[in-house]
Amino acid sequence: MKKRIIFVVLGLVIVIAVLSGIKALQIRAMIDSGKKMVPPPETVTATSVNSEPWTSSLTAVGTLNAVQGVTVASELAGKVVGISFQPGAFVHKGDLLVSQDTTVEQAQLQGAVAQAELTRSNLARDVKQLAEKIISQADYDAAQNAWQQALAQAQNIRATIAKKTIRAPFSGRLGIRQANLGQMLREGDPIVTLQTMDPIYADFSLPQQQLGRLNPGQPVRVTCDALPGLSSTGKVTAINPLVDADTRNIKLEATLDNKKEKLRPGMFVNVAVGLPAQQQVLTIPTTAVLYAPYGDSVFLVVDANKAKEARTKKDTKDKKETEGETGKAGATGGTGKVLQQQFVRLGEKRGDFVAVLSGLKQGEVIVSTGAFKLRNGQAVLIDNKLAPAFQKAPTPENN
Repeated sequence: MKKRIIFVVLGLVIVIAVLSGIKALQIRAMIDSGKKMVPPPETVTATSVNSEPWTSSLTAVGTLNAVQGVTVASELAGKVVGISFQPGAFVHKGDLLVSQDTTVEQAQLQGAVAQAELTRSNLARDVKQLAEKIISQADYDAAQNAWQQALAQAQNIRATIAKKTIRAPFSGRLGIRQANLGQMLREGDPIVTLQTMDPIYADFSLPQQQLGRLNPGQPVRVTCDALPGLSSTGKVTAINPLVDADTRNIKLEATLDNKKEKLRPGMFVNVAVGLPAQQQVLTIPTTAVLYAPYGDSVFLVVDANKAKEARTKKDTKDKKETEGETGKAGATGGTGKVLQQQFVRLGEKRGDFVAVLSGLKQGEVIVSTGAFKLRNGQAVLIDNKLAPAFQKAPTPENN
């Protein structure tokens, strides 16, 4: 009985050992198969690194200001008896805007004019009497002084009437009316805004490092996000002699054409100051860049054999990893394309393109879209059927 139990146990051990061996062989075969498996190449769009002449420019953000802009206000207290303008209308210098009640001043003016006429007549008689020595020099001086005082009094009343007859101080576009007929205005109460719209100023700041490249008369181009497609040109007309001690920026002022009055004072705008020299720059699509905190990079599309030669120059650990990757690419025949990540330093952006300051050479082929889903050493196929059309001045539709 004991021998039978021993044979049964030995049989079970043998069966378990055989099954374990078979399973181990199956797992080993799966591991070897996985190592030999070649993932299919990724389909990508690609473009060449081009060299183009770009006009150098300095970009900044600015604010539009009117060449002349005020809030027309009452200088003296009084009741509004007449409004002679329409909100939003264009007025010329001297056009009547608002009339205040001047009935009291008009009555006082008549008395002052009569008094001035009387003193003038008295002075004319005193001139003859002084010549005949009927009156003294003192009487004549008193008469002349009285006439001058009467004239000054009349002129003072006329000035008061003029101040209550409010006129446009310069030509420009009126804003929204802030006073009503019959309203009692106090000194300084606003009536309406008045802005000169054409030309218009653009005030902006640039770092002090650019001061040596700036001069009055340089061309300026202004665009505004609120007015797509609108571009206004002008020139730098003033450079502030004082550099801001807090920001180390220097303030500039440009004068722009604004005949259609699309640009309004207070608007936020993008300013580009043109520099006289052109420079050759390497350009790539912005969608080709993989942005990261440690550095921006792109993926070069290179031959598998060239990639292998470059990677053999690394240390032993990297060499082993590279041989595994390039071996997979070589399984396609050794003439496939693989990706090589390249770090770059970027410059100015224009539309869909960005300038490359270092890291690339003219004619190199890079992946143009979808860089975020790629990895270094990955096998790829190029298919540009669905590649987007990159433009320097794109005008996307509002869908």
